[in-house]
Amino acid sequence: MLYRLVRTHLRPYAVPLGVLLALQLVATLASLYLPSLNGRIIDEGVAVGDTGFILTAGMGMLAVSFVQILATIAATRIGAQTAASLGRDVRSSVFRRVGDFSAQELSRFGAPTLISRSTNDVTQVQTVVYMGLAMMVSAPIMMVGGIVMALREDVGLSWLVAVAVPALAVAIGLVIRRMVPHFKAMQKSVDSVNRILREQITGVRVVRAFVREDVERERFGGANETYTATATAVGRLMALAFPLVMVIFNASTVAVLWFGAVRVDDGSMQIGALTAFMAYLIQILMSVMMATFMAMMIPRATVSAGRIQEVLDTESSVHLPEQPQRIPAGPVAVELRGVSFAYPGAESPVLREVSIRCEPGTTTAVVGSTGAGKTTLLGLVPRLHDATGGQVLVGGVDVRDADPEDLWSHLGLVPQRPYLFTGTVASNLRYGDPDATDDELWEALRIAQGEDFVRAMPDGLESPIAQGGTNVSGGQRQRLAIARALVSKADVYLFDDAFSALDVATDARLRAALRPVTREATVVVVAQRVSTIIHADRIVVLDDGEVVGQGTHDELLASCPTYVEIVESQQAVEEAA
Repeated sequence: MLYRLVRTHLRPYAVPLGVLLALQLVATLASLYLPSLNGRIIDEGVAVGDTGFILTAGMGMLAVSFVQILATIAATRIGAQTAASLGRDVRSSVFRRVGDFSAQELSRFGAPTLISRSTNDVTQVQTVVYMGLAMMVSAPIMMVGGIVMALREDVGLSWLVAVAVPALAVAIGLVIRRMVPHFKAMQKSVDSVNRILREQITGVRVVRAFVREDVERERFGGANETYTATATAVGRLMALAFPLVMVIFNASTVAVLWFGAVRVDDGSMQIGALTAFMAYLIQILMSVMMATFMAMMIPRATVSAGRIQEVLDTESSVHLPEQPQRIPAGPVAVELRGVSFAYPGAESPVLREVSIRCEPGTTTAVVGSTGAGKTTLLGLVPRLHDATGGQVLVGGVDVRDADPEDLWSHLGLVPQRPYLFTGTVASNLRYGDPDATDDELWEALRIAQGEDFVRAMPDGLESPIAQGGTNVSGGQRQRLAIARALVSKADVYLFDDAFSALDVATDARLRAALRPVTREATVVVVAQRVSTIIHADRIVVLDDGEVVGQGTHDELLASCPTYVEIVESQQAVEEAA
């Protein structure tokens, strides 16, 4: 998964990667040349007292070192830029893919894991790519070149390389093998911490209202402890790796000096060659260490890449048409023909053979008990879900055959849970129409019964709105969401229980103000309160996903027992109150 993800997103950076490879090659060759030059200074300069050779060779060492420094700096810079660009591209790909998801895919993954996959997981992949470009390119060159140069200095000590390199690789490999399961558990723990923290922040009012702070603190503490324990286990293994490396390094140095001294003593080797051989052995071991430590990071990055690729490989259940049909301009009707819908894996469908036609200039209300399928039905029109049976038509065009942008341009949706974005009142209202003037915004607020409280804000339309609209009340949030839909001047308005947070008087004023504005539009209202939809042109009664009655309020009172039961239950509640 890691190779597939990196290969796909590094393809546009072939030229910088080629330059980086050339610079790494230059830097590594310069690094390999320095010990040999240092050995010559010792043997041909220091040993015989040739000061001129020492100065000449010393200047050469400075020049080679300067080239190495410049090449290393340039290669590191290119590697960092390329890795950062890859991280940017992967995050953009994940963001675009999630933006195409239907409600079905969003609910399957969940917001916490999607957030951690686009942040923490991408960071893991970006880090391992940077380390790979900075180290893994030079490590094999350093190892092969170091072996060749060491053999040039003295073949008799080559067996030390054959012992030290495998010993280091095996020691680090055993540590990595034990780390892989911990890395997998760590990413799941990150998801769990994010999920619980998000729930507690979002539901802080509920937590405080039911005095559940201690319980939630313990729940978060449990997830945090699990993550901490996993991270600690990884830390212990990494801490074990460093002493192993140092033991092998020091043992190799001692072995070179021990056996090299014997060869120097019998004249088979010079001091400078011994010094150079020891430097090359250290370089070889360093390259093996870099490769193995890089390998320690790869398992976690592989897990992260798999989680990212899972998102990128998930196709939306709402497919785009190959040859989209255009919805005609002007007032359009909404029709459901024998529509059925079932969630994947559900035992029974949510909607069964629902047939409704909503004409322009009329208001169609949908009522029913909790779980009757009202919100699901409304979500089929903007293709939040796709019907599993039947057809949903807007302007005579099946929504599955329409271009999504064209479809949405005809719709003004107020969801059951209105959401406001971080910004200002004006920026939120202009989601309906980016080019709307201030006068049009005030008009939409007037109709939505939100003008008074917005004018009372210190900055009016430029007053700040917090994420989710948490700095305004539920009723104000609903009215702003309704105004946002009105700004769009849509042909079809979908109100999903959009008046539930309003008092009866405000509800009545808002509905009265809506009538002139929506006179030519198709209006579909999902409501709990009968008083909200009592004057609708047509009321559709849903019960367990089936239409059990259609007609006006008076007609349903005479013909639909389910509607009568809903009305009587609400009247009983009002009388009791």
